[in-house]
Amino acid sequence: MTVHTTIDSPLGELLLVGESSATAPGGTALVSLSVPGQKGGAVVQDGWNEDAEAFTEIISQLRAYFDGERIRFDIQCVEGGTDFQRRVWQALETIPYGTTVSYGDIARQIGAPRTAVRSVGTAIGRNPLLVVRPCHRVIGATGALTGYAGGLERKQRLLVHEGALQSA
Repeated sequence: MTVHTTIDSPLGELLLVGESSATAPGGTALVSLSVPGQKGGAVVQDGWNEDAEAFTEIISQLRAYFDGERIRFDIQCVEGGTDFQRRVWQALETIPYGTTVSYGDIARQIGAPRTAVRSVGTAIGRNPLLVVRPCHRVIGATGALTGYAGGLERKQRLLVHEGALQSA
């Protein structure tokens, strides 16, 4: 069964979508975490059930992150995407809190050729789990903030929050 809820955050309203899972803490595996206006973000569908209680543990971890009390998430997520996307997304999960890497770094980490940097960027842009799977920690080779499905202002906010970027 697909469930959803929304919560307020420093990034604006977050839409959480999950699937019932007997093995997930709280009984819900996260399918998507998105923000309003996000390119490719989730939209509530007919047949989904509003159930904030199903996300109690996930919400607790998100609040602790935004309060500066948590630097890693322990959330069961539903796997999706292509094999290539999953390899890229797994690489995102290895980027330490408060640091950044380039798209080229991710390509090298997954053993993709240098010519695959654009494909890596596309896979990162399709990450359905903003914040939880830290695609905001990937920046351009020059150090420029580039590409973020949730918008560059949110990416900057997250990097400032984590101490990887000085506030403007």
